[in-house]
Amino acid sequence: MERLSASTDLPPSVARPAYDRAALRPGIVHIGLGAFHRAHQAVYTQRALSASFGPWGIVAVNLRSSEPVEALQSQDGLHSIVVRAPEKDIAEVIGAAVDWLCAARDCEKVLAYLADPGVRVVTLTVSEKAYGLHPATGGLDTTHPAVAADLANPHAPTGVLGFLVEGLALRRARGIAPYTVLCCDNLPSNGRILRRLVLEMAERRDQGLTDWIAANCTFPCSMVDRIVPAATEETRSIAKRLLGVEDSLALETEPFLQWVIEDDFVCGRPAWEAGGAIFAAQVEPYEKMKLRLLNGSHTLIAHLGLLHGLECVRDVMAVPELVRQVHRHMEAVVPTLDPVPGVDLDEYQAQLLARFANKAIAHRNVQIAMDCTQKLPQRIFAPAVEALRSDSDAAAFAHVVALWITAVRKRMEADDPRRDEILEAARNLDTADPSASFLAIGGLFPPELVAARGWRDAINAELQAAAPGAL
Repeated sequence: MERLSASTDLPPSVARPAYDRAALRPGIVHIGLGAFHRAHQAVYTQRALSASFGPWGIVAVNLRSSEPVEALQSQDGLHSIVVRAPEKDIAEVIGAAVDWLCAARDCEKVLAYLADPGVRVVTLTVSEKAYGLHPATGGLDTTHPAVAADLANPHAPTGVLGFLVEGLALRRARGIAPYTVLCCDNLPSNGRILRRLVLEMAERRDQGLTDWIAANCTFPCSMVDRIVPAATEETRSIAKRLLGVEDSLALETEPFLQWVIEDDFVCGRPAWEAGGAIFAAQVEPYEKMKLRLLNGSHTLIAHLGLLHGLECVRDVMAVPELVRQVHRHMEAVVPTLDPVPGVDLDEYQAQLLARFANKAIAHRNVQIAMDCTQKLPQRIFAPAVEALRSDSDAAAFAHVVALWITAVRKRMEADDPRRDEILEAARNLDTADPSASFLAIGGLFPPELVAARGWRDAINAELQAAAPGAL
């Protein structure tokens, strides 16, 4: 069957680029050509271009895998998303990309784009584990494989920090203004974290470069939100039915879409607000709300699903007792949040519960449970610390940790950068203090939580109740 391409005659019901794609010029380099980018930043950029055309074509870069790059190449830079609402499915074709590269194969070309004065923004969705963030110091982890490789060979980078720093070094050497670096990953105060990592990386090669970046480059914080499950054959089948052609990059997603951005761009930006983006002086209140209420609840739901043999979030949300646990978790989170401009937290929670229960979205629990050591600190540990400091009840957060440990022990598997340490902790579990081996994982838990006897006892009580004869 025909594949999606620029010459495809699409049905009238399918939304498509409302601008001249041939006139697009590179203005954004996006690193991390995954599902989330294709269903989020690429959608916002397409809407911005449709409302106010400008030089904001996306150069889509994947760091290692060439598969999505080759698929995009074969489809003339087009891909589709299927928005799955309970009442009907709606397809949209996205065409905001002007080039697509695998950095592992086209390092020089990626660097050429990063040094191009026409490129004024670099956006990132590479996942938390890709940044080389030291779990204890919050700074640069020089033992991270990509960081170590790029410090040893800075002119041929392999990791995201290496590309950012080398690109900025090339611009400085050529007298070109820096680009704005916009992190879209789920890290608290993500722009400030990334700025620190870039400066620490640069400092190890050139103090003058470090000073130039610090004085001239901006790193806005941003908060992104849209549920984007991993694509399946069913996803591609639905897209094929709606489009009339095959799309190997088809994704399904929910109707909800949100992007809150700190408006601090050094040399211009697309009119993302035309697509509904919110520009704010402070992103942190929105970010904290989303990380703790949505992402924290997702972590809870994922582990409830793993322990009860339920494949997807929607399956967990069909069990009333499990939904009550989600409610209790959200109630514990709310006192740890700051006021969020324009947001009613009761309405936000109700909206989240409806999104989680959307029967059209097959968001697999095993996907959400990946990389927990990168996610627990901001989703669960941070609100737990705040609850303890205010003498509030932190038991809901202990409950999530107990579920995580129980799921690891039950499965004896962890798709996580610290897999070996996690499984070692599971093997060395002490029946008298079953959380001790996990709390001892270096730099994972904040010292306040490790020292909080009541919080530790709450975890232990759940672990001992979960498997009374097996510890």
